[in-house]
Amino acid sequence: MDKRIAVLAGDGIGPEVVKQAIKVLDAIGHRFSHNFTYDVALVGAAAIDETGNPLPDETIEACKLSDGVLFGAIGDPKYDNDPSAKVRPEQGLLKLRKSLGLFANIRPVHLYYSLIERSPLKEDRIIGTDLVVYRELTGGIYFGEKGRMNNGNTAYDHCEYSTEEITRVAHLAFEAALLRRKKLTLVDKANVLETSRLWRETVQKLAQNYPLVEVEYLFVDNAAMQLIQRPNEFDVILTENMFGDIISDETSVITGSIGLLPSASVGANTALFEPIHGSYPEGAGKDIANPVATILSAAMMLDHFEMHEEAKLIRTTVKKVIDKGLVTPDLNPESFIACSKVGDVISLLIESDLEDENAFDNLFEGNLPLI
Repeated sequence: MDKRIAVLAGDGIGPEVVKQAIKVLDAIGHRFSHNFTYDVALVGAAAIDETGNPLPDETIEACKLSDGVLFGAIGDPKYDNDPSAKVRPEQGLLKLRKSLGLFANIRPVHLYYSLIERSPLKEDRIIGTDLVVYRELTGGIYFGEKGRMNNGNTAYDHCEYSTEEITRVAHLAFEAALLRRKKLTLVDKANVLETSRLWRETVQKLAQNYPLVEVEYLFVDNAAMQLIQRPNEFDVILTENMFGDIISDETSVITGSIGLLPSASVGANTALFEPIHGSYPEGAGKDIANPVATILSAAMMLDHFEMHEEAKLIRTTVKKVIDKGLVTPDLNPESFIACSKVGDVISLLIESDLEDENAFDNLFEGNLPLI
């Protein structure tokens, strides 16, 4: 099968982690006789530096022509530390989501038992955690009218939602719940916000079409506490844009590292796959970033391509490598391997088809020095 992938590596550690995901995709291609073609394009600070635009038209076109988009990260301290900057890397990501109609962000959170001690939460609270966050992605306060008045001393950000925007992402969340543990939690602030009241009304009506799904309603402040107290009791979490941004980052703490969590942003015609972490500029160029989230994002892309066996192989291989302790310093600062080594190990395992544990150990003996 032939697939065309737009590659937007972006800034900071983005190029490094994307490179490892491409290694893994190439290994999948070799093993399963697929042909992946990569169209590399600029986005974020890298695009501003070269073109003055965080999302050049050529990048949008490459994405629209692709079967899927593999995204790294965007952000640069020279913009983060300058609140007066008129052009910012993040504008490129927001515009990309809008241009491609990527209305739903899907973030699975799976706890690896071998890493349970890396979580700051107690084992009895987190064991068995396996949830997914469905975040609306193109509406809300991030895309509402914003500005300043009174000589710049008063600022405003408007939050708007329509029933149609809520319904389309809610449908996806309900369908996912049917395939999982049949529980959906809506996170809102319906006691204060009119937009949240519309969210709750819309989901209540839609729930009548899904009688097998248990629906729970939590205010966002309570949800933030419950996610720490009982994360293993959540299944599918549905929420609006800003709440989803915050809640999904909170869930990353459960696993022990934000470098483990992938995501997919889907629309009617295309989909984008990216790790949930940022550009981590302090780690750029040091070969210490965790590429697992990006590699698992590539697995989500393969599921999107209906290459389910291939996606499952990536996930089982990642688990095997993590269980063997072949991890980056964010997961084990005393004994770790480089970002590039993680990509090498996973891709080699996929191509080698090693089932025997001794064969696994012999293959890498002496070939993975610590850094």
